[in-house]
Amino acid sequence: MSEPRPLPVWDLPTRLTHWLFVGCIACSWWTAEERLMDWHRYSGYTLLGLLVFRIYWGFAGGSTARFRHFFRGPGAVLDYFKLPREQRARIIGHTPLGGWSVVVLVLAMIVQVTLGLFATDIDGLESGPLSHLVSFDGGRAFAAAHELSFDVLIVLIGVHVVAILFHLFYDRNDLTSPMLSGRKRVAGEADGMRPAPVWRLWTGVALATLVVWFIVKG
Repeated sequence: MSEPRPLPVWDLPTRLTHWLFVGCIACSWWTAEERLMDWHRYSGYTLLGLLVFRIYWGFAGGSTARFRHFFRGPGAVLDYFKLPREQRARIIGHTPLGGWSVVVLVLAMIVQVTLGLFATDIDGLESGPLSHLVSFDGGRAFAAAHELSFDVLIVLIGVHVVAILFHLFYDRNDLTSPMLSGRKRVAGEADGMRPAPVWRLWTGVALATLVVWFIVKG
């Protein structure tokens, strides 16, 4: 077998979006606990922009960032676990099960942010930018669901972390380092990530900014 060589796995926009998701979720939790609602809103708006960008990047980004690269059926998940460990470690990008994890986490964050946009607090002073579209009781229901959905999101994040640890200790497949460096050392035949042209990045940034501005000002 040939010597391991570093291959590009994740483009910079994918990595930045991933870690900004982590930061925004942590910030949203802390600001809610401390009742720093102005900062909580800013964190939510940032998370909204990141979600818009990540969805766009799932169709226009580098090859490993695209949904078609990693969103596969249950059969692909079963076939993955039938592979020898050495072959599983050579996979570039998300594993089939990891792809499902990404999709579920993105959907959970979409639900979390959407509920927050319509939520109203008990005294009606701290409200989401779209709370005027629903009644006060409706806004309170959105607020309760917003809190519940965050608990669900935390559980899903916990499962995601456990899966990363499983791959690290069982498959000897380090998934964290490539998400930091963008590269992975792979032995044998493998093709690296194919990047997207830079203009697509700026198109995605403009789209995300426009959507957030429209919702906040709307």
